[in-house]
Amino acid sequence: MNRNDPFSDPEALVRRVYAYVAYRLDSSADAEDVTNDVFERALRYRDSYDRTKGRPIEWLIGIARYRLAELHGQRSHEYSDDPIDVPDPVDLETEAVRRLTLREALVTLDQRDRELVALRYGADMSARQVADLLGMKVNGVEVALHRALKRLRTSLEMDQTPGSSSPPRASAKQWSPSR
Repeated sequence: MNRNDPFSDPEALVRRVYAYVAYRLDSSADAEDVTNDVFERALRYRDSYDRTKGRPIEWLIGIARYRLAELHGQRSHEYSDDPIDVPDPVDLETEAVRRLTLREALVTLDQRDRELVALRYGADMSARQVADLLGMKVNGVEVALHRALKRLRTSLEMDQTPGSSSPPRASAKQWSPSR
């Protein structure tokens, strides 16, 4: 395999790109489509990949960001009721409630906050990598991400307020963006 081949570990790359895209979209089916499109484009242009300009994941996330921008330009933001894949069958209900709660809370964030959370936790990029990708300072990314997570936790806690008519939700302390 070519030393410059960006697809030396495709399985890990697919998981990270999908996770990033899934944080950005409300539909798991759309996330699969966009991830597929990212890799289709990357394979088509794999000869243009330049290792000196960044690691493969950064190149692929750049393609994903471009594709998401195209997608958001084509249609309005939608909330989807598509079923979510739950990996642990032991406690499906709790996991489903946790994921739906997180999905609803993520939708309350503005685009910038959602982008930061998706890059950091969806794509599993470091603050430095996010800063390089977005043209920001590392400290700026860390501060903005801290604030975004605080807003996300606040949104999750608001679902816990007594007297609300919604079913019990997973608490902010139970939720962690890291895997």
